[in-house]
Amino acid sequence: MVEASPIALVLVNRFGKIVYVNSHAEELFLYSKNELPGSDASGLIPEKYLSRIPDFFKEYFTNPVRRRIGESRNVYALKKNGAEFPVEIAFNPIVTVEGTLVMAAIIDITERKKANEQFRMVVESAPNAMILVDYQGKIVMLNRQAEVLFGYQREEMMGEKVELLIPQRLQHHHPELREDFYVRPKARSMGAGRDLFGVKKDGTEVPVEIGLNPIERDNNHFVLASIIDITERKKSEEAIRLYTKRIEDKNKELEQFTFIASHDLREPLNSISSLIELFVESESDKLSEEALKQLGFISQSANRMKDLVSGLLDYARLGKNSDFKKVDLNTIVKLVINDLEITVKNSGAKIKVDKLPVLNVLEMEIRLLFQNIISNAIKYCPPERNPEINISAKNVKGGWQFAVSDNGIGIPAKQKDKIFILFQRLHGRNEYDGIGIGLSHCRKIVELHDGKIWVESKPEIGSTFYFFIPVNE
Repeated sequence: MVEASPIALVLVNRFGKIVYVNSHAEELFLYSKNELPGSDASGLIPEKYLSRIPDFFKEYFTNPVRRRIGESRNVYALKKNGAEFPVEIAFNPIVTVEGTLVMAAIIDITERKKANEQFRMVVESAPNAMILVDYQGKIVMLNRQAEVLFGYQREEMMGEKVELLIPQRLQHHHPELREDFYVRPKARSMGAGRDLFGVKKDGTEVPVEIGLNPIERDNNHFVLASIIDITERKKSEEAIRLYTKRIEDKNKELEQFTFIASHDLREPLNSISSLIELFVESESDKLSEEALKQLGFISQSANRMKDLVSGLLDYARLGKNSDFKKVDLNTIVKLVINDLEITVKNSGAKIKVDKLPVLNVLEMEIRLLFQNIISNAIKYCPPERNPEINISAKNVKGGWQFAVSDNGIGIPAKQKDKIFILFQRLHGRNEYDGIGIGLSHCRKIVELHDGKIWVESKPEIGSTFYFFIPVNE
């Protein structure tokens, strides 16, 4: 059994003489068979350690018990060719007829040392604070960034409980959490979504995020903690929160102003329209044709102003009282076409609709979007043509791209961006009625869905309005 062992085994007596070695020991130390038995065990030890050998054997045989060396400190052995190599040695007393001997089981840990050194270099070069903790919660390794973050020298933290770096009010919970991690060891993050703090040497608390990773080294279990100081992030988040609140407050003020202004503006406009109507009815026989004409212009202007105020109010209300939900856009477009039935019939419009998707959208707003684009396609068509409208959609990266094409009057290239601006009109009211707010509604609706809208057009040939709606769960 000793001869077949994959570990180098050397049997030594109380005088430090080698009694027996197995073949693996001969291979490890580069000696041929029968060279080692009878020789001094000091031949397997580097010269710088020789002075300790007599005392070691004297002490060991005074109290021969199982013992292991090389785990916590560097121990080296010596090959026949003079090469030194790191080892771990387990000593076991063996009682024989010749007295008590010691069986030394020797393991070459060169590769383990290399792996440990590589691990140490990775930890040391990490941009975050890194701390390696054993099962008992003791710090066994840390990097320079950990010294900088917590304000301790390395030797002040080594061997200390990790609770040293945790605020006192949280320390009593930590051992239980640590034990729970070792029961179910898996990579996990801590601090995201809740406040987590570390404590510096001077007692200052610092907000942190921690990534925990179970590590196995030398058949022992550890946890490697990667610690990030998020003080600046917290400051930025607080600044963003305050800025967002100010914007929300301003939006509420603006919304309130819009409603109040719309109401206060519509009242006098209604009064003007009513008074003109009553005045014309009662005094028409006393007024000249020119005066009646001017009063008609005033009434038209008041009504147009009411339409503008109503349009502005509708624009402000978009998205205020709606929630996202799954909507079949085929049904939405069918409802829009039914609503426009008279307009479609009178214009002789032909509307072709391809298969449309089911999406998570604001239902009323998306219905208004299609209604505005289809209505415009019918309105802005030369009188000598029947409107032809094609509606389609295709699945693209990140969402769906819709296209509504027509054979209308088209849009000049330099005006393509202008049409989406509030109250912008490309034609006089004597040509096409309206207040210039429909496409502004469309842009706002698409932007409420985190999408975008644009148009491609050729004057006198037609336009295609595109809008992209991202997949939003």
